[in-house]
Amino acid sequence: MAANAFDTEISETAEALIGSWRQPRQMLQAQTYDAHASIHDDATAQKLGFKGGTIEGPTHFSQFAPLGAQLWGPAWFETGCLSAHYRSVCYEGEEVQAILSKPLPATRQCQIQMVKRDGTEVLRGTASVGEPHAPTALEARLAELKPLTDPVILRDVKVAQTSRRQTVRMAFDQIMGDLYPFSLRRKLAVITENSPYYSGADNPWRRAIIPMEMLSVLFQYRSKDDPLPTRGPAVGLFADQEIRLIKGPLFVDEDYEVEREVVALSGSRRTESAWAKTRVFDKAGAMVATMLLNMATLKDSYAPYEEEYRSLYGAGR
Repeated sequence: MAANAFDTEISETAEALIGSWRQPRQMLQAQTYDAHASIHDDATAQKLGFKGGTIEGPTHFSQFAPLGAQLWGPAWFETGCLSAHYRSVCYEGEEVQAILSKPLPATRQCQIQMVKRDGTEVLRGTASVGEPHAPTALEARLAELKPLTDPVILRDVKVAQTSRRQTVRMAFDQIMGDLYPFSLRRKLAVITENSPYYSGADNPWRRAIIPMEMLSVLFQYRSKDDPLPTRGPAVGLFADQEIRLIKGPLFVDEDYEVEREVVALSGSRRTESAWAKTRVFDKAGAMVATMLLNMATLKDSYAPYEEEYRSLYGAGR
């Protein structure tokens, strides 16, 4: 008999499952890309108007895992999906709570949100299992996007650009590169919701499984080996993210192949965004998971932005 997946205290109301208050840990202080520190570094973040280094978005996905497991059982680990729009940043030391609204009868998708103690919304979106027969939060968001009309940082990036396939793997003590300068074992020591499923064979699949937040790390692990032709250096952050298991779970010490496709380009007053769909395959060639990620690059972090905008489009923005 497998162990219980989680021992998290969950409150239940007629409408929702509500997780415990947690303080996520920030593990990306030493992250580098474009040969410079990232938004998770205090000094870099403060220059861009943030209080300090921010918690990486998918860290919050762990707090929804006990709620999904309580609602859907093992199916959550096999075909679960979290689809989230990140609404505000979270800093180390802040407490956050995951809330999952119960699905309507005969449906397999529901609303999720995460809030701080003062009510600030950190993220909102949907959770589902299997084929929910309704658009996920980000599928709906993609359908309403205004395309990017005057790109500077992303001017050489094209929709439908696809990377070559890369082999990725995650072992317990493997440091996951410049983007993720820590190991799975170190993450499990501080993860907000630990589980015996993550560290050994005491689960229905008889092998250690990778937590959903660490699937983001696995899928991005070699992204810099075949990067998009963006202008830089510039600082980016995750603005939207969806991880969907199709034939899960994914296992520690297992080889997978990933490929990324640009599926949309969008923009806001402060950012230019490339939306990439990562497809993940097992050794037999079956698609086992997907990730949709909106990497939003901050215009103000790209030093020649204004000058290049004027040379490309005439007037200032």
